[in-house]
Amino acid sequence: MKAFRWVNFILILTFLSACGSGGTSGNPIFSFATETPLPTAQVTIIPAPDAQAAVTAFLQALQKDDYASMYNMLSQPSRDGITLEAFSKRINDALNTMSAAGMEYSINSSLLNPRAAEVAYSITYKTILAGDIQRNIVVRLVNENEVWKVEWQDGLILPELADGNLLAMEYNIPARGDIYDRDGLPIVSQADAFAFGIQTDQIDYEIINTLLNELGKLCGFDPEFIQDEIDVNGPGWYLPMCEGTREEAQRLLSINPGGLVISDEYNSRYYFETGLAPQVVGYTQLISPEQLDAYRRLGYDGSEKVGQAGIEKWAEDYLAGQHGGILRVVSPSGQIISTLGQSAAQPADSVYLTIDRNMQYYAQQSIEFFRGAIVVMEVDTGRVIAMASGPDFDPNLFEPANPNRDALVDLLNSANEPLLNRATQGQYPLGSAFKTISMAAALESGLYLKETTYDCQYDFTELEERVLHDWTWQHCEDAKAVGDFCDDSSTTPSGLLTLQEGLMRSCNPYFWHIGLDLFNFDRRSDIANMARAFGLGKLTGIGQIPELAGQITDPTTPVDAVNQAIGQGDMLVTPLQVAAFTAAIANGGTLYRPQIVERIQPIEGDPKLIFRPEANGTLPVRAENLTIIQDAMYMVTNNSRGTARFNLRGFIEQYKVAGKTGTAESGNGKSHAWFAGYT
Repeated sequence: MKAFRWVNFILILTFLSACGSGGTSGNPIFSFATETPLPTAQVTIIPAPDAQAAVTAFLQALQKDDYASMYNMLSQPSRDGITLEAFSKRINDALNTMSAAGMEYSINSSLLNPRAAEVAYSITYKTILAGDIQRNIVVRLVNENEVWKVEWQDGLILPELADGNLLAMEYNIPARGDIYDRDGLPIVSQADAFAFGIQTDQIDYEIINTLLNELGKLCGFDPEFIQDEIDVNGPGWYLPMCEGTREEAQRLLSINPGGLVISDEYNSRYYFETGLAPQVVGYTQLISPEQLDAYRRLGYDGSEKVGQAGIEKWAEDYLAGQHGGILRVVSPSGQIISTLGQSAAQPADSVYLTIDRNMQYYAQQSIEFFRGAIVVMEVDTGRVIAMASGPDFDPNLFEPANPNRDALVDLLNSANEPLLNRATQGQYPLGSAFKTISMAAALESGLYLKETTYDCQYDFTELEERVLHDWTWQHCEDAKAVGDFCDDSSTTPSGLLTLQEGLMRSCNPYFWHIGLDLFNFDRRSDIANMARAFGLGKLTGIGQIPELAGQITDPTTPVDAVNQAIGQGDMLVTPLQVAAFTAAIANGGTLYRPQIVERIQPIEGDPKLIFRPEANGTLPVRAENLTIIQDAMYMVTNNSRGTARFNLRGFIEQYKVAGKTGTAESGNGKSHAWFAGYT
């Protein structure tokens, strides 16, 4: 501004001087005797650079951890004195050590001349372990080519860091919390563990069945599977099996079958039963280099194991507890200079799941040799009682101290994707289990009643230039291929059926007819809209574990319509979605949000989080029509011609069961098998 006023002063004097060169009575007279006009004066004003703006940009880059931009704002002598790598490390190490989760600043004042400036600012580091650290700092700047540049010194981070001083944090890390089932039975805990395996050249073949049966029982393997592994590998190999507790190790040692190898004891994040609901519970691993900065800012020292998947990851803030620490300034030689702040550690919380440990164990056993999923829910609450995904995996393999850890390589490279939770992330066509939704759309359209009949034969001929075959036709063809006759209910046409009987028999032609009929009556989106109202094509909202939404589209052609009506075409659903809408059918129409966490329980006091049922919506089906669907699903399992009657024999005599079977084409020549039912 001083320079600007000086220019104005010179211009004014020049103007007055010109005005005083002639005239009378104080009135200036201009007279020019020249044919060439005088040139117009050109004045260029260069404003001084804004030093406060430069410091603001510097601090904004610090907020974003944008060290490269900060480095580019340094003066040339500063850049000559420190490399970008060293500069970035100096700041990052300081922020990590103080556990700075955030930073705030304000510009207070500035003092400047054309070539140098000083800007005062206040900075507050929001740290996890040392509380808020607020300092008033003055930064010096130099004008390089009309751009303000920062003169760097370590005291710009904190004044205490001048002269090469460093920050040091003394950490206090609480033990990680446990995970329990709904009744308080342990699923995950810190425990002393042992690894079990087989040394194939030490097997006593006279008692090999004892070895196979005992390890099969402990590890959840079929003894024949273990025998196959021994045969394939031959003598001289160590075959990792599983892990167990001290009591389990002592029991096996008392039996001592030849070939059994038991490791030395090691302390571990231990997953019971070689992993109950492992895709749900998840696993822990050491903090990776890519994660280190983020966790250091949260108060971790970097040596901890943290949740990397499932509930272990979702509940990290609860299971890790509150880290404590003392933040100090130390000299370059390590001498303590001062203490900047401190906090006490707080014990971790425990997580109680809605899962029933016994139900979960048997769900996993039943699907052990399949790729698939099982979801068991309470129909009136949305609680997930069991969630099994096959094949499963042993999360104990992620423990660095586990002698069986070499098997982790095979796990991570498995083509069967055992880490994938097929219950929530597997997306499949639903097949005939979708017919309950098509039936709901048919009833709500007013075009169909429960008594509406249709003659269900082998062939469906209502499409132009295309004939479709019922499942009974394919069964008949399969029977004839092996020399049998088509003379039972699974190989002969179902005949004249009511709508309820159509669901009971899972008659494809009947539901193809429904899909085409609605399409032709300008109700082409009825089934798709009903599916969306049943929760398909969108997330269930389970929240604590990852899930996918599936896909429901509106049919655009008659072929699309008939395919959709039987759960084929481009539709995709997850098993969790199917369990949720089946529960809604069972409970009278309320679609609950599935939940898998019962409560978060601290060591003392009331729960921090507790399960409460939450409704996601209501099925748009009138009560009388919902009863018609429920009765038809009961016929599926109890009528002698019902498609689930044979498979549930021995069970339906003890429990009242309703359900719907489904077989869906997968596109690879093999079919997906479904059962959706309730008690």
